[in-house]
Amino acid sequence: MLLALVAWGQEVADSSALSSIARNIDEVEVYGKRPLATSQTLRGTDLQALSTSSVADALKYFAGVQIKDYGGLGGLKTINVRSMGAQHVGIYLDGIRITNAQNGTVDLGKFSLSSMESVSLYNANKLDNCQSASEYASGATVYLRTRRPAGDSVSVQLRRASFSTWMVKANGQFAWRGWSGFVDGEWTDSRGDYPFRYHSEYEDTTGRRANSDIRYGRIEGALFKGGFSTHLYYYDSERGCPGGIVRRLSDKYINVGREWDRDFFVQASWQHEFLGHHRVKANAKYTNEYLRYCTDYPENQNTARVDNHYRQEDGYGALCYGYMPWPWLSLSASYDVRYSKLRADLKRFENVFRLDQKEVVAAQMNLCGLQTAASMLHQHLHDFTFVHAGAADPLDRWTPAVSLAYTMRGLTLRAWYKKIFRAPTLNDLYYTQVGNRNLKPEYTKQWNIGLEWHYTKSQTSTKSQFSNLNSQISFDLQADVYQNKIENRIVCLPLKGTYTWSMMNYGYTFCRGLNATAQGHYLRGNWRFSLLTSLTWQKDLNRTEPDDEDTYDKPICYSPELSYTLTGVAAWCQLSLTVSYMHVGERMWSYADPEDILKPYNNVDMKLSYSALIGKTAAGLCLEMCDVLNEQYEHIPRYPMPGRNYKLTLTIGL
Repeated sequence: MLLALVAWGQEVADSSALSSIARNIDEVEVYGKRPLATSQTLRGTDLQALSTSSVADALKYFAGVQIKDYGGLGGLKTINVRSMGAQHVGIYLDGIRITNAQNGTVDLGKFSLSSMESVSLYNANKLDNCQSASEYASGATVYLRTRRPAGDSVSVQLRRASFSTWMVKANGQFAWRGWSGFVDGEWTDSRGDYPFRYHSEYEDTTGRRANSDIRYGRIEGALFKGGFSTHLYYYDSERGCPGGIVRRLSDKYINVGREWDRDFFVQASWQHEFLGHHRVKANAKYTNEYLRYCTDYPENQNTARVDNHYRQEDGYGALCYGYMPWPWLSLSASYDVRYSKLRADLKRFENVFRLDQKEVVAAQMNLCGLQTAASMLHQHLHDFTFVHAGAADPLDRWTPAVSLAYTMRGLTLRAWYKKIFRAPTLNDLYYTQVGNRNLKPEYTKQWNIGLEWHYTKSQTSTKSQFSNLNSQISFDLQADVYQNKIENRIVCLPLKGTYTWSMMNYGYTFCRGLNATAQGHYLRGNWRFSLLTSLTWQKDLNRTEPDDEDTYDKPICYSPELSYTLTGVAAWCQLSLTVSYMHVGERMWSYADPEDILKPYNNVDMKLSYSALIGKTAAGLCLEMCDVLNEQYEHIPRYPMPGRNYKLTLTIGL
């Protein structure tokens, strides 16, 4: 985690820190040359300075993002962007999607930031001139880009944290004859037995969180050379799945559930430019996932006993072609195919196979400050089963997207429209006694108008005959007004009695809002200051049944009207201090009672880091204090977060 700060401290000692940081700012400009998309990015020292451990921790600082966290280090962490739902967000690692055909969600807590160069969020299409068809197929996309090593290094990281948490992490990097790569491994063990207090008008419950432990190991590696890259990933964990806090019963259910995960994937990508105007890219990936969920324990006397095993395999391939006949015009076409297989030992559940094909044609123009882009995506999904009821009907849909932008004197005005759908997951369609083979796809229509402004200024002033004082200041501002409409929402409702739920299309939602972000960086000599802010205001309303006074025009559950973050970073030579503040407004979580409101909360994190170079050895020490105010807020009712906790991390690098 501290290698970036260690390297930065070394460069300051070598009187070249300013040039290194200037290169980072130049990277921001390179990414910013595509203003058609509404995008947010954290990279380099800004990413490392945050009080973060996983990708989910970093994404919570973006505007328009809601992270659902079921509490504790082992709690499931999913992302919701502009209230569209986790299934509408595509997660990409080095340009290839991380998938889950079973339930459509990705647990972001499984991915570490230690090997990441940048984390980006796009609300519209990213619009590279040669990208896969699947990248056009989500309402929002998250891009995780791994670091390309420039030299050889080895580092070891040790962490001791609250609630009996231990972590050991090792990272090795190399660069040789045009090849580069890394190997990154991590082992973590946490008891997760944090104290809590649940206080309301009718109850006051205190205790310690039970069955919130986790033990996991992760190892991944990557190789790069020119336009070729490959990535291998393996994750193995066992965790407790604690239940909600219930008055007088908070310590009764010692074992509510246990979960075992084994995830493996290997992927490769190759791209090549030829004849100056043509570009081709090929992607391939194989994924194998195993999940076991068990509640069959003597202590769970009032809990349904299950011991289910799920096995999922996924094969993926893509071919992309881009052509630039003139510098101002880009044309592209891509074809993706994905084959998914799900097996489970549930009663009356048979193997399910899904063939998912996508094709896209796209065009972009950039002339005299005017930028336009248009794409047409075709998706065809076909499921196969051997059960008597048969598979769901195939899906065959075309969906368009259009973007327009104009740039003048550093200011960009943009607008875009995108129509997309998400197909029902295999759980939605085939889960025993719950699945509904007649489900329709969930359609999303998005409109967006925004502006973006960048400013950078550098100067060198002579203090004396022998020394210079360098300084640089930069600002990045953007704001977007948006509107989303979602039709045929897929929900789970008790249609056959209290204990028998069914999936169905029910719902029409209307969302309008404002996202705004601002980033400022100031460098002067050995000092560095950064200020990162984001704001989200939105009205996400249920427009399903006009005659239902209890639900019509009421806020969607778990959707706050106002949230914002403010992060400040101050660094001098090898010393860095980061303070992050986040506010999330109240959220409704049930229509049954207007008083069912999750209270607003404020979260403050602090991080103090110091790095030093001793000979050829780089050493770093980091102290983090999370939830300084000890609010123990909730993302989900009766699942309190851990409250104030500490992390002490030691890093040694060669």
